[in-house]
Amino acid sequence: MSITKILQLSGIILLIIIQQVSAQEQKGDHPNLLIIHTDEHNLRTLGCYRATMTDEQAHMWGKGVVVETPNIDGLAEEGLLCTNWYATSPVCTPSRASMISGLYPIATGSHQNNLPLKDDLVSFAHILKENGYATSYVGKWHLDGYAKPGFEPVRNFGFDDNRYMFNRGHWKVLGEDETGPMVLDKISPEGWAVFNTNIANEKSFATDFLVDRTIEIMDRDKDTPFCVMLSLPDPHGPDKVRIPYSEMFMDISFKEPENAHSSEHGHPKWNKPDESKKVENFHKTGIAQYFGMVKCIDDNVGRIMDYLKAEGLDKNTIVVFTSDHGDLMGEHGKLNKGLPYEMSARVAFLLKYPGHVKAGKQIQKAYTMADFTPTILGLMGINHTSYTFHGMDASKDFTNSNSMIIDDRIVYLTNAFSRWVAAVNNRYKLVLSPVDKPWLFDLQEDPDEMINFYNNPKYSEIAKKMEDELYRQMEQYNEPLLKEGTIIQ
Repeated sequence: MSITKILQLSGIILLIIIQQVSAQEQKGDHPNLLIIHTDEHNLRTLGCYRATMTDEQAHMWGKGVVVETPNIDGLAEEGLLCTNWYATSPVCTPSRASMISGLYPIATGSHQNNLPLKDDLVSFAHILKENGYATSYVGKWHLDGYAKPGFEPVRNFGFDDNRYMFNRGHWKVLGEDETGPMVLDKISPEGWAVFNTNIANEKSFATDFLVDRTIEIMDRDKDTPFCVMLSLPDPHGPDKVRIPYSEMFMDISFKEPENAHSSEHGHPKWNKPDESKKVENFHKTGIAQYFGMVKCIDDNVGRIMDYLKAEGLDKNTIVVFTSDHGDLMGEHGKLNKGLPYEMSARVAFLLKYPGHVKAGKQIQKAYTMADFTPTILGLMGINHTSYTFHGMDASKDFTNSNSMIIDDRIVYLTNAFSRWVAAVNNRYKLVLSPVDKPWLFDLQEDPDEMINFYNNPKYSEIAKKMEDELYRQMEQYNEPLLKEGTIIQ
């Protein structure tokens, strides 16, 4: 081979190498995004959040009565943990609507469960798609009306691959054939599911099935910037999980939470405790299954993280772990959500982004789901100045060099057209309601949320500050109860 040919060939090889390096650098400027989103998830079931609590708060169901979550905890160890992240409204549909749009629920059309999003709503997926991202959604959606299960809604709101998106239901057994995904739980003519986890295995149980699909999608798109949102329908009821998780916690004795019953202060009128038998039955059998669901989720988070590391994607992938709302699990005599109490409205928010977000970082500052879209876009370096958001871009909080941030920002929570509104910061919470007097909680002095400090003279200044800010934000974000005149200043 002549010297000329060798030089030409060398030049071609060098050009290819330069192009590959350039492509890698360009992809490096556009981090991947993976969101792991659970449903109705109580913070006390996560070790990283128990570590932020007093011993009494961390072991609400008895000393040592915990489910270990090392894989989810690893996200906190290698990234950041927000101690005060709240659902804008602690119900599935409005919380999810706020998360994907950066708006308060009333502006999205989906301020109550089963109300569909407005057609013209812009999601973070729309914006990422415009910036060259492959966008996919896997799991429960709950933003397209009453369709159930409603696989692959026509309106995908920027998620180009939504084959495994289903609108409603907390299905336990899923499958797929040449026609697409399907529910394998039995469904009555009336649309009610008969859940039989005995037929589920590590391939068909919903959590496992959806994680498998998520890994397949990431593997398909790994050579281009991708955004995948995995929305798991657990640990929301029905409280059932597959073997062996269904048996892991059956021998544990669960005690009643310390704040299960009213104190001498009584309970607020906006809280109507559930039937005591219902709560008792949950603590006899349901909570063990709930723990099992959480353990199954954690094991699957481990599978996801192992995949990212094996493929060399872990360094340039932002991983978020969060939930739409919590579950009271017997506190204040209630199961599930819908109230401004901490374990109903406060959710996990963990984020890992190596080289950009300091490992082990903790932020004690109040955020809501309306902050998610502007923050994640800011963190990804996506220009979002031409879009209107109600939430703030907190990306600078995430990326600065501080290991701890403490800030008394006040945020507004709503249960639109319902019984209450609330203002909360990293210590205090004020709840206003047309059916009751104001309630002011001091979450430091009374983490069980049993005492009303509103009329305590020592709290008059903070009560006024919280109330003034709550009314300001209700006005700014068109709170329905204020507009209807049902909450009078």
